[in-house]
Amino acid sequence: MSATDGGKVRKWPDLPWKVRLFVTAFGFLTDATFRRNGTVNRRFINLIDFKVSPSDKPVIGVTTSDIIVDPSRNLWFRHFVSSASKPGEKLPVIVYFHGGGFVMLSPSSRIFDDFCRRLAKELPALIVSVNYRLAPDHRCPAAYEDGVDVLKFIDENPPAIADVSRCFIVGDSAGGNIAHHVTARAGEHNFRNLKIAGVIPIQPYFGGEERTESEIQLAGAPLVSVERTDWCWKAFLPEDSDRDHPAANVFGPKARDISGLRFPKCLVFMGGYDPLRDWQKRYCEGLKRNGKEVKVVDYPNVMHSFYAFPDLPESTLFLRELQDFIYPQ
Repeated sequence: MSATDGGKVRKWPDLPWKVRLFVTAFGFLTDATFRRNGTVNRRFINLIDFKVSPSDKPVIGVTTSDIIVDPSRNLWFRHFVSSASKPGEKLPVIVYFHGGGFVMLSPSSRIFDDFCRRLAKELPALIVSVNYRLAPDHRCPAAYEDGVDVLKFIDENPPAIADVSRCFIVGDSAGGNIAHHVTARAGEHNFRNLKIAGVIPIQPYFGGEERTESEIQLAGAPLVSVERTDWCWKAFLPEDSDRDHPAANVFGPKARDISGLRFPKCLVFMGGYDPLRDWQKRYCEGLKRNGKEVKVVDYPNVMHSFYAFPDLPESTLFLRELQDFIYPQ
């Protein structure tokens, strides 16, 4: 049963104690990095954001390297390749955008380095994890522009083992928002080699001026709160914008018409203990109204960011869903 289905509303799912401790501490430390004046305490973030260097020697069966796209804006990506790849084998490409409320973390953050290694090994796939520019120093649409430029770079410089005709745009949380907007922008560009075969927003970060039922009922849920999301939207959206800006409220009153836009099939993941789930529902409904193909996977007993914790059983189910979408029978 979903956290918001009838009776007394639970705010937290049942979690292993290590996961519960981590998300509690991370939420507390995140709040400490968000200053009231709308800036981010980067020095404090660096104390809690454990970094992993790239390695040309396999770690958990995966090698990594960092590829520079544009040094003037520190645009680069981390490339993850399974060491079990066979000579001559061509793998689908996952262009991945990490979460972090648009304002923190990177492909070298341990939580995302671990996650992408797992994807590269278990799917398998070639993972391109994008280091996009962060707010509030670089507001919307900087992250979207970075994402499209990485796609153009891959199109012009395809990795030897990449099947760029099977490119999937993936993102979690704020990265799920970026994945949508990058895919929409890419639909207006004619690539020479690259073909976007699908987009996979994982518990994507959407919002609006309205307070939804899930935001109200799940106040106090792990990692996501109205206070945190409001702060991040204010840091990310263009100056003097409200949360009905189309970057946040994709199908809201200020939204653009995407009915005629080239947009691939979409796989959206949701969770019962995610305060953003009502916005994610509206996103899926909006895609369907505009004639886009959408599959929804809704795990009733998971929190926001469940996929990053291998100890949770739904994390394994999540990987199987990804496999079925990327490698359809």
